[in-house]
Amino acid sequence: MKLVIHGKNIEITDAIREYVNQKIEKAVSHFQSLTSEVDVHLSVARNPRINPKQAAEVTIFANGTVIRAEESSESLYASIDLVADKIARKLRKYKEKRLDQKTQAQLKTGIVVEPEPVAEDLIGSRTPELPSEVVRTKYFAMPPMTMDEALEQLQLVDHDFYMFRNAESGEINVIYERNHGGYGVILPRNGNGHTDRKNGKTDHHSSGTPEKSSSAKG
Repeated sequence: MKLVIHGKNIEITDAIREYVNQKIEKAVSHFQSLTSEVDVHLSVARNPRINPKQAAEVTIFANGTVIRAEESSESLYASIDLVADKIARKLRKYKEKRLDQKTQAQLKTGIVVEPEPVAEDLIGSRTPELPSEVVRTKYFAMPPMTMDEALEQLQLVDHDFYMFRNAESGEINVIYERNHGGYGVILPRNGNGHTDRKNGKTDHHSSGTPEKSSSAKG
């Protein structure tokens, strides 16, 4: 398993590195067969008015699925403890659901379909060009998936939105958490409006912005 540690406004000392390794390796110890890479991002907010201000974020790449958790507190070590516990719970839930899906596939067909590996080099020789305001960028595979699968991914990455390629239409959609509960989906507009496939309602939003804004925790 590859474990990478990044720091923002903080020096990654040997003591911090050893603590992260100890806690994260323990959290993923029962899921080694699923985990290919673990990305740990530690940060300290410079603004003294931000409380809590020491954050730990863990992103796990597991068989083409991204599982993410983030916690913050007044102590970096406490944040690492919290995020390690959280990522372990998410991995357990993911593994249980994966085993359940595997069992259902065996019952239906008697054949287990193994997931296709995701290519490591997703951008090739391209050089990313970003506006000056953007401080971080990520590339990820976007295989076609159903709405239910996209919802599952949204719950795993710990964001309030998730962009995916709709297996039914081939279009890029965004599923997001609504302010008043439940989930919404942003679809490309065709003509003057787009008709919802399920209930026939037409969405006349003038932009593709979810009603719940995200802090873009990634």
